[in-house]
Amino acid sequence: MHRTLSLAIVAPAVATMAAPSGAVAATPESVRWGPCSEKAAPEEVAVASAEAALPRLECSTLEVPLDYRDPDGRQIEIAISRLASKVPSQRRGVLLTNPGGPGISGLGYPAVLAASGLPQEVLDSYDVIGFDPRGVGRSTPITCDLTPEQQARGNVPPYAHTAADVAREVPHARAVAEQCATSRTAWMLPHTTTANTARDMDRIRAALGEPRLSYLGASYGSYLGAVFTTMFPKRSDRMVLDSNLGPGGYDVTAMRLMARGMEDRFPDFAVFAAAHPEYGLGITPEQVRAKFFDLAERLEAAPVHGYDATWFRGVTFDRLYSDADMPLVAGMWQALDTNQPPPVTPTFPNMENFMSARFAVICSDNRWPETVREYQRNVAVDRLRYPMLGGSTAGIGPCAFWPDRRVEPPVRIGERGPSNVLMVQNERDPGTPLAGAQELRRAFGKRATMVTAEQGGHGVYPFGPNVCANNAATAFLSTGQRPSQDLACAAEPSE
Repeated sequence: MHRTLSLAIVAPAVATMAAPSGAVAATPESVRWGPCSEKAAPEEVAVASAEAALPRLECSTLEVPLDYRDPDGRQIEIAISRLASKVPSQRRGVLLTNPGGPGISGLGYPAVLAASGLPQEVLDSYDVIGFDPRGVGRSTPITCDLTPEQQARGNVPPYAHTAADVAREVPHARAVAEQCATSRTAWMLPHTTTANTARDMDRIRAALGEPRLSYLGASYGSYLGAVFTTMFPKRSDRMVLDSNLGPGGYDVTAMRLMARGMEDRFPDFAVFAAAHPEYGLGITPEQVRAKFFDLAERLEAAPVHGYDATWFRGVTFDRLYSDADMPLVAGMWQALDTNQPPPVTPTFPNMENFMSARFAVICSDNRWPETVREYQRNVAVDRLRYPMLGGSTAGIGPCAFWPDRRVEPPVRIGERGPSNVLMVQNERDPGTPLAGAQELRRAFGKRATMVTAEQGGHGVYPFGPNVCANNAATAFLSTGQRPSQDLACAAEPSE
């Protein structure tokens, strides 16, 4: 079977970059910026459109405690980057950014944002800061020593049609958990959490000499921002949370909710495919939906050129994050339907570290069900409720067998703190569905205002086409003005 993201939550666009070779470690008093290393592997710069902006990025490293209960104990490195404002008279502070994940590098993300349309008034108002979270990329990395076969299976189990299918997945899930617990970086596991990444963010703020920081985070980055502003309410300035997870973060509820996200989003693709009969997938949305189940069933029985149903479901889900990828999805379906090798999707850079760091965070942040029977019940429910993905996203994974070394409970998101959060959200987001965002909005209470765009896909600002939603985020970051109440932005007219 070929490699796939296999339902991995990723941001709309991601680029990574090496930290400076021989970088000077930052102190809490200052950061010594230098050129970013030119030794980054070619595949680490994943977004070609960002290349023009990359030379402006500066990099450094910062030492932070592995365990904040022992601040003078073992230290790890955090790689940081800066896209500095060119207009010092308009600069009001720093805008820390995170592209999602968990497990995804954010070192090159300021350049991606600039190349993807982050408005000039925002670029002038802030030094835009990127970083690789603890365990990721050019920061001190974590590993589970995942084999190529384990990487190819991705982050979500194969579709379970029966209780026996769930049970058959147990050895794989247990093996990954045991590898993580015995790897050479197992000492990092209890401390690779969202709460500690938020503490690292506060260390970055202090090292930059800023009394507060503003923030722009998408997907998992929405939860990271929510945790930061909950833990450090007086040190958070203007917080923009995009494509929002629920208040529990990446827990079993969020994982299962992705199946609902697929059902929310898929009609957009079905309309597209039906309007393009040249793909041969059906001439009505209903026929296109039926083709999904037909292809999945055929590929479970007999993969096409090594591409099986798990790959098919995973790539379909991943690529429906963006309207621009709908032709790619349709072409992939067409190839599989005619027993041809599909167009190969780009491989994800540094898959082993991505998956390892992702497991570390989501399994350490929350307690997951620990009995096979509970996953079997969840699969039975979700397979009927959300048949496209429910048998997969409700299935059992390594978190069921994670070592119980947690040092603190999850952060509870609530109403305490300043009213300085702007949430932006697509109505039909597959990865972080509207239902979860609404739960986070309720948890924030008076702290937040939410802007909902009547569009599909994962990622609103600045990648999405909805002018109303984008203008609201730009106004908040550049002037501090938010809508007076929650705002629904109508769909933009198609060109």
